[in-house]
Amino acid sequence: MARLIRIALIVAINVLICILAKDERYSDEYDDVDVKKLLENKELRTQYINCFMETGPCITPQMKFFTEKFSEAFQTRCKKCTERQKEIFAQGIEWIQKNEPETWQLILLKVIEKMKRKAAAQT
Repeated sequence: MARLIRIALIVAINVLICILAKDERYSDEYDDVDVKKLLENKELRTQYINCFMETGPCITPQMKFFTEKFSEAFQTRCKKCTERQKEIFAQGIEWIQKNEPETWQLILLKVIEKMKRKAAAQT
């Protein structure tokens, strides 16, 4: 009987942990970004790209946020993204692939570099 109570208690604790555990998500603070406006503005688009490529400063907190999250979001297929962030990243990727394919190739190389750096730091 005591064994049955222990098993029931273990199951109850595991169920409670699963219920209380939240999926880790990125902050939704910048989910209101107008991607179309950003992509159509060459100067602003270039600033975002330079920030990500580490060839220019990350001028705004929003720019820094998306730059910090992009490599991981790309690698994990936006596992931690809000629904809006999935749309933002998808729109941005599609636009750059179509309109600036050379830049897209450079971005992919940078993603790989950042992933290698992160892996090396974890070992």
